[in-house]
Amino acid sequence: MTVDYNDIAHGYGDTRREDPQVAAQIWAHLGDAHTILNVGAGKGSYEPQDRSVISIEPSWNMIKKHRSLNGFQVQGCAEYLPFADNSFDAVMGVLTIHHWSSPDKGLHEMLRVSRDVVVLLTFDPAIQTCWLLKYFPQLAELDAQIMPPLDIYSSVWGDVDIYPLMVPSHCQDGFLYAFWARPEAYLNEAVRSSMSSFRQIDDVENGLYQLKSDLESGKWHKDQGHLLKRESLDVGYRLVIGRNLATK
Repeated sequence: MTVDYNDIAHGYGDTRREDPQVAAQIWAHLGDAHTILNVGAGKGSYEPQDRSVISIEPSWNMIKKHRSLNGFQVQGCAEYLPFADNSFDAVMGVLTIHHWSSPDKGLHEMLRVSRDVVVLLTFDPAIQTCWLLKYFPQLAELDAQIMPPLDIYSSVWGDVDIYPLMVPSHCQDGFLYAFWARPEAYLNEAVRSSMSSFRQIDDVENGLYQLKSDLESGKWHKDQGHLLKRESLDVGYRLVIGRNLATK
């Protein structure tokens, strides 16, 4: 099933917003970069406001929601970045690669236009530990289909560093596995509507029924209640860091 991101954009701002703890983990790898390109920028979350940022995004409705006050927005896609080689100190992308038609080409393009570092937040499809998969096993199948395996990054960028993104228990950004400590959130259609994955799987109602039942009976808290003591959790998101060594 294809997803219309112009449609998602209409309610996207309600549950998708920058989380400060997630932002800090991303920004830590940007170093002292002054000029930054944000690829697949959406509405501009996680763009550091104290830098010069250009964002590129295919959805016009997303661009209209862009929050940046210090940059420019370009309509376009990762596979064909309309910039010269080494145009930016850093290039970043946040949960975007699974929307690309050609991940290899997009990764090449990110490295091409960077003078130094490339920072990409993605998800490792080999990790299937989140309790949400018990209720929606189709999500694991979808992750395996749309999320590139981690070895793609070293095959395109050469040496890379990969770090787990720790997701806070009260994450303000409502991406797919952000509500690991707030299971009732998945019962909210407004929350799910901002998650492209839920628009691509079938039989959602059965999973919702089982989750609601387990919450009401106390079974969820019996099985997963230990997670509520955690302030953050590794649920499979990864920060992949590459460098354009050709410019060194």
